[in-house]
Amino acid sequence: MGVLTLSAQGIYDFKVKNDAGKDVSLADYKGKVLLIVNTATRCGFTPQYKDLEALYEKYAKDGFEILDFPCNQFGAQAPGTIQEIHQFCTDKYNVQFTQFDKIEVNGDNQHPLYAYLKSQRGFGGFDRNDNMGKLLDDMSRKKDADYDKKADIKWNFTKFLVSADGRVIRRYEPPEKISVIETDVQMELNPVLRTIMSRQSIRKYLEKPVEHEKLEVLVRAGIRAPNGMNRQPWIIRVVEDQKLIDEVTEVFKQENPDQVKNDPNFKNMFRNAPNIICICTPAEGGGELEAGLFAGNVVTAAQSMGLGTCCLGGALEFLRTCEKAKFFVERLEIPADYKPTLVIAVGYPDEKPDFKPRDESKVKFIK
Repeated sequence: MGVLTLSAQGIYDFKVKNDAGKDVSLADYKGKVLLIVNTATRCGFTPQYKDLEALYEKYAKDGFEILDFPCNQFGAQAPGTIQEIHQFCTDKYNVQFTQFDKIEVNGDNQHPLYAYLKSQRGFGGFDRNDNMGKLLDDMSRKKDADYDKKADIKWNFTKFLVSADGRVIRRYEPPEKISVIETDVQMELNPVLRTIMSRQSIRKYLEKPVEHEKLEVLVRAGIRAPNGMNRQPWIIRVVEDQKLIDEVTEVFKQENPDQVKNDPNFKNMFRNAPNIICICTPAEGGGELEAGLFAGNVVTAAQSMGLGTCCLGGALEFLRTCEKAKFFVERLEIPADYKPTLVIAVGYPDEKPDFKPRDESKVKFIK
């Protein structure tokens, strides 16, 4: 299956065979959070069946499914028919989640589903601080010095997490702790956490203004954010006037001709967003924390409503420092004792950017 074909497909376009050899469409799982795993019954990781079953039993009622695909490509550790494998898993681990027919996950005969999964989430490396991770890394590198540069499945019990809307969001190598996977599953099953985790900054927007009623919802969500002593130190300006945005953009273009010239998609100085929300705080200082909390509520609410947002540092600096743009701030009727602190672009997204990784090593739990 070619790259172009893969890129045009989604997870729900694939069909797989169940343990009776009948075709099953993954479209049957729309709206479910999925954990897709290639398994083996004679592997050192085989006891993970117990943890997977416990995870399934805990969250199945909330819309979680595990899709198990036995595979005999790694050390020939999944021998026998699918019926024999299913009997083993039932007898030894009381597996209740769905097991499909045996497949290949690498090579010329790989199942198209796995070609797609790997195209969405490549190999991220083994953790050499983990004993099993180090063992797998050493073993794989002896076979292929450049093995880590390929997206291939490296061993049994590699797992892919698929969101309720069909996005392949995480890949876990076999040694990954089940507790890590459980945390991610919980976040995908909880609609609020799922919204937080799916939010990305959007820098391309459709030429479609956001409806006034939706902008009202966003600011109402914003003012519900925590603020010290209920001081509510901010004032908010929501710009719906397209002419005003065009006017200040003309000034921006005059002051930044090279930047505009180098951006073939440039339409306005707010990342082409049709609307902006300006959060202002006291000019003498204070309220910055509350402004950030306000913005956090706004961007999360926007994500839940199918809207895109982006906090614009460059646009904010321009409005603060360019004398020729002073008219824009004046038109916002911002009192003299306040200043623009945050500018948020708002609109309907015209892109789906890849998620940028976050450094979880910066977090330490003090027990």
